[in-house]
Amino acid sequence: SIPELLVTDVADVIRSTIEYLKTRTSGKVIFIMDFDPEKKIEAPLNASLFSWVIENLCKNAIDAMNSSGSIQLNVLEKNNQIFIDVSDTGKGIAKAYFKTVFQPGFTTKKRGWGLGLSLAKRIVENYHKGKIFLKHSEINKGTTFRIILNK
Repeated sequence: SIPELLVTDVADVIRSTIEYLKTRTSGKVIFIMDFDPEKKIEAPLNASLFSWVIENLCKNAIDAMNSSGSIQLNVLEKNNQIFIDVSDTGKGIAKAYFKTVFQPGFTTKKRGWGLGLSLAKRIVENYHKGKIFLKHSEINKGTTFRIILNK
């Protein structure tokens, strides 16, 4: 079934997702939320599915950092779009894999099915009519994924 989209404060969904993750993550992981906590940034969302996308990106980041480092979430409004960047200080992704990270079955982990990013892409692009892509990655420096939502 097609999930219902309701006009929702994107920043609020991100904030509550991070609060949830903080209680389940090592104290060696620092979450940095780089957006105005007072400002509403609204878009049509299915909050639980979108929260899952943010959680999945953060859990991947935590794994890539071996549970020690920082994850920065930036939210920026421009014209009729919302840009969300999720950046980590993990091991990075080799350029050779940039085009395949969203394919079902792709994983760099010893365990796991490699379905997280493909499902995240489906949630963002098919259900929310947005975009998600690997914006930047550097080996041993970190990775940034970008989500673009339409308001």
